Amino acid sequence: MTETEHTPNLSTVIINLLKGIVFRSDQPQLWQDLLDLQAQASDYLKVLDLELQIDDSEGYAWLSQRPVNEEEKNPLPRLIARRPLTYAMSLLCVLLRKKIAEIDASGAETRVIVSRQELINAMRVFMPEKSNEAKIEEQINVTINKVIDLGFLRQLKTDTEQLEVQRFLTALVDAEWTASLNDKLMEYQTYAKRTT
Repeated sequence: MTETEHTPNLSTVIINLLKGIVFRSDQPQLWQDLLDLQAQASDYLKVLDLELQIDDSEGYAWLSQRPVNEEEKNPLPRLIARRPLTYAMSLLCVLLRKKIAEIDASGAETRVIVSRQELINAMRVFMPEKSNEAKIEEQINVTINKVIDLGFLRQLKTDTEQLEVQRFLTALVDAEWTASLNDKLMEYQTYAKRTT
């Protein structure tokens, strides 16, 4: 009995990209199909005003909305929704981005694993001090869960208190954005101390 030969399918690749980020580690066959059909997928997505972004070294791909041309008379409606981040979500993303940079600088690991408690402790510094520590921790946990829903963090199957930082965060939270937010964090930290 001969094994059936796999034929890459452009529609399958496009649909999976429209559903969210595609990870090489999660779907190796889909990843290979994406690489094989990259040119066709890019051409197809341009019609929808979308750009295919691939980071082959890290193993993930996603779609971004092409910048709007001000001179265009009838621009297409946005297909990729913008999701504004709250202060707490922005703070957590910056802390996660810094964690990736620390791990990369040490050269020890490629995966970035953090505990939920580690994130709570790191964020607590930037939260206004209140007498109700349990309420602050609950608010931070809600923020962590929202960032998990966005796909920037993934719970480990073996230990749900351990979270893996998804490396595509580096493409969305670049060094310039992090640097400008660092200044804001100092202001927030000062504000948090003043409001106690």
